[in-house]
Amino acid sequence: MTPSNTLNVSSIDFAKSGGLIPAVVQDADTLQVLTLAYMDEAALRETLDSGQATFFSRSRGGRWRKGETSGDFLNVVSVTPDCDGDAVVVKVRPVGNACHLNRVSCFGEEDAPGVGRIARLERTIHVRAQADPNDSWTARLIAQGPKRAAQKVGEEGVETALAGAAGDETELASESADLIYHLLVLLHARNMVFQDVLDVLARRAQPAKDDS
Repeated sequence: MTPSNTLNVSSIDFAKSGGLIPAVVQDADTLQVLTLAYMDEAALRETLDSGQATFFSRSRGGRWRKGETSGDFLNVVSVTPDCDGDAVVVKVRPVGNACHLNRVSCFGEEDAPGVGRIARLERTIHVRAQADPNDSWTARLIAQGPKRAAQKVGEEGVETALAGAAGDETELASESADLIYHLLVLLHARNMVFQDVLDVLARRAQPAKDDS
């Protein structure tokens, strides 16, 4: 995987901190912060060339590519510098766990929080879609095609509306979860992702142009 953005390495200020810059590593889909590492110029160039996160280990005194020994690689989606050019955010799609303690993130044991849970669920749906339909409701629903998934979205939408009108908060939350799950399955069946929906919301949030 080649990072999607073009970064001018010569614009990065490695000298400010003695040759190293901090690299905040973030899951490209869930936006969860996975780890904080450091890069020298060689590590940054290798990251961009290889598409896999490569760092400078201060304890080892040399370069290391995440996953060389563990198999838990960090496939790079983009590398973005901060406003001063002395730090970068590295967005990745991890293979395995980012933390050497076998956790998703080095920052606590919590999995993807907030809306990141939707991206995590999308990954689960993608995996379940490959399963035997006899063993997985998700696989069975996808195998039946988009129309069946759309029907389930309609059914769950009605149940969510009824819970909102007359149910308690627990029921409404439960029915809403069912609705979101089935919506994500429908999007998957149509070769779409939730980001497509977010893109529409982002465009709608832009100020309207004056047509006069």
